[in-house]
Amino acid sequence: MKSLHMVTFTLLVIGGLNWLLLGLFGWEIGMLFGGQMALVSKIIYVLVGVSAINEVVIHKGICKMCGGNMR
Repeated sequence: MKSLHMVTFTLLVIGGLNWLLLGLFGWEIGMLFGGQMALVSKIIYVLVGVSAINEVVIHKGICKMCGGNMR
């Protein structure tokens, strides 16, 4: 479970940085892979979205600040 959490957390950080770049400079990470319509970019966006859903579902059970225990 800890490995899955680390992967989803990393993808969420990438997603957050992407939003920061988009807000500040109008540029996003997907541009490196051919823009929003490129298959690689779509896969990255889907993985970030699924990671967010996963973290929402499991967060309280693993977060030390929310009272959960990290396994």
